[in-house]
Amino acid sequence: MTISLMIQNIPCTLVTGFLGAGKTTLINQLLSCKPVGARWALLINEFGRIGIDGSLLTTDSNVQQDIAISEVSGGCICCTSQLPLQIALSRLLSEHRPQRLIIEPTGLAHPRELLRQLSEPHWQTALAMQAVIAVLSAVQWQNPKYRDHEGFQAHICAADVVVINRHEQLSSNCQQALQVWIAALNPQAQLIWAELPEESETVLSKSITNKLTRQINTPSQILSQQTGSLSHSRIRLQPPMQLLTPKTSAISTDIVMDETLPYRYHDSQQGIFQQHIMIGGWRLPAEWMFDADALQQWLLALPEWQRIKGVVNTSDGWLQLNFTPDSLSTATTTAQVDSRLEIILLSTEGSDIDVEKTTKDKTQSQQSQENWAIWDDELMALVL
Repeated sequence: MTISLMIQNIPCTLVTGFLGAGKTTLINQLLSCKPVGARWALLINEFGRIGIDGSLLTTDSNVQQDIAISEVSGGCICCTSQLPLQIALSRLLSEHRPQRLIIEPTGLAHPRELLRQLSEPHWQTALAMQAVIAVLSAVQWQNPKYRDHEGFQAHICAADVVVINRHEQLSSNCQQALQVWIAALNPQAQLIWAELPEESETVLSKSITNKLTRQINTPSQILSQQTGSLSHSRIRLQPPMQLLTPKTSAISTDIVMDETLPYRYHDSQQGIFQQHIMIGGWRLPAEWMFDADALQQWLLALPEWQRIKGVVNTSDGWLQLNFTPDSLSTATTTAQVDSRLEIILLSTEGSDIDVEKTTKDKTQSQQSQENWAIWDDELMALVL
């Protein structure tokens, strides 16, 4: 996706929180603070159809006229498929040209992955990421089912500001315990205890609104600190020996960021259910032909794979590969400019590759590098 160069540094606020935390009330309050005549945009990610459009708009007609709303429904915009997010963002920015953007992901989203997507180069100039605001329901927090769940904790870990909602019934000891719990997950997070005026059950107090207004004009610190760890590595590959000629020089394995083929990228992240997820892919010259059967057998033998996609030049012609644990689909296709493979693997503590390869003196990162290097060599051996 390309964004007009005229669209630059639009303040963008990400409002996260687990399902039922109270994000709607907070966003409604932010929208009510919009200056008259200012153009704002709201991107909502809904897992289902919950009729959020009306509830997010204030009754002020001036506010309604200057807010553009875009919905991405039927899934999570933080998943590995970034296309819905990119399309929705591109349309909002190019068509409405807002002066401020607010993004509300589904309560099942993993904020860290969404932050990584918003840190991609094509968004860095268009968006100016402000403080990430997480809404936490104190009622939910009291239940270990939520409190001990990584998906619940993820919103706190990725936040600059935590707005604590529905805390009125907490004892002073419980309030202190909640603060300690937040500090253990994210010691840098600022806390805002949401307070409702006596005459209202949905509108936050003026003092809280003022605090939120300051936050949407404050650059995100958590994002700037994570930028390095959120990036992925791209590795140049050594062509298989059978393709080398006296005039072909060896390709270094240094990390590079250009599009020279062949290369492989890989990344890793913590999944919402505590598993470690590895993602990687290869782009290879179109003239490289793979043994079709051997390639598919190798892919299916990878440890704990969750998704395999590819368009590859093979001995059976150009093939589209679309594998899930429940479905293995292949189809012929027209010749492409290059071959591409992408895999998602779930690395659990008991997987074969951990047991056989990991030693006590190696970090997880080092082991991951070695695993991908092994798979590079195995894949190169399949070139005819």
